[in-house]
Amino acid sequence: MDVVVVDGSPPAVFAAHHAPWSRFALHIPPDPDCDTPNGKVNGVVTGVRHARHECIIIADDDVRYGVAALKRVIALLAHVHLVRPQTYFDPLPWHAYWDTARTLLNRATGGDWPGTLGVRRSALLATGGYAGVLFETLELVRTIRAAGGAEAVPLDLFVRRIPPTAQHFWSQRVRQAYDEFARPLRFVVWLAVLPVAITLSLRRAWALLSVSALACIGLAEIGRRRGGGLAVFPASAALLAPLWVLERTICTWLALGARLLLGGVPYHGKLVLRAATPWRELQRRYAGVLEPAVGSDVP
Repeated sequence: MDVVVVDGSPPAVFAAHHAPWSRFALHIPPDPDCDTPNGKVNGVVTGVRHARHECIIIADDDVRYGVAALKRVIALLAHVHLVRPQTYFDPLPWHAYWDTARTLLNRATGGDWPGTLGVRRSALLATGGYAGVLFETLELVRTIRAAGGAEAVPLDLFVRRIPPTAQHFWSQRVRQAYDEFARPLRFVVWLAVLPVAITLSLRRAWALLSVSALACIGLAEIGRRRGGGLAVFPASAALLAPLWVLERTICTWLALGARLLLGGVPYHGKLVLRAATPWRELQRRYAGVLEPAVGSDVP
């Protein structure tokens, strides 16, 4: 089995790594042309170029695949260019419960955006990679789809994730809200939630607020039940959906402030302006690059 380690460390640290790692792996820096604000994308594109196999799984360091899930992704890649699994947290500290509400709402509205994807190497190479923007998972999916690629979103394909520390969780709140600049309609909706909630509170419209909260819980519960999600998502997570919605609308306003005052959002010591490339721009750039996927049915 080939092992490729793409190491974006500073030169002195890279040299210290190279001596032991080069004995069992191809230890290389990111390719010179892979120089984007998002270091993960630099590593992924370089690694894909040096890989030999067609089926590629991209995963954050907190992702834990089982053998069955790996086999399922590989089987799906025989029919499509891209697979977007669904992730769940295990174990479940309080902040993982909180973030699971986000996952459930996403599952009810088209599927979660996980820290892992399956992709055909030939498809990614045909597009020349993808841009190192903030919302890199959406960017990769959009790039493949804009090139004519087929995507599978199996809601019953679950992959475990290790939850972050509470400190890291809090540090991501505004950054994740900034991702919504990539989806302007959703961004406007999130901006509208806070003033509407404040107005209803000032008018003591408690019935409307209660109905809205119950609607959030109901939508999250739909996401929990889709694709056999009852097996991995606790019922209590759906109850936190209104609190997560409140967090997201507040953080969306903070993200807007970061865009206006700073020109972007801080990310790993850099200021990143672009959440993702607009869909129409990607269509103009990549239309017709990929051949139709082999196989008419997705298992």
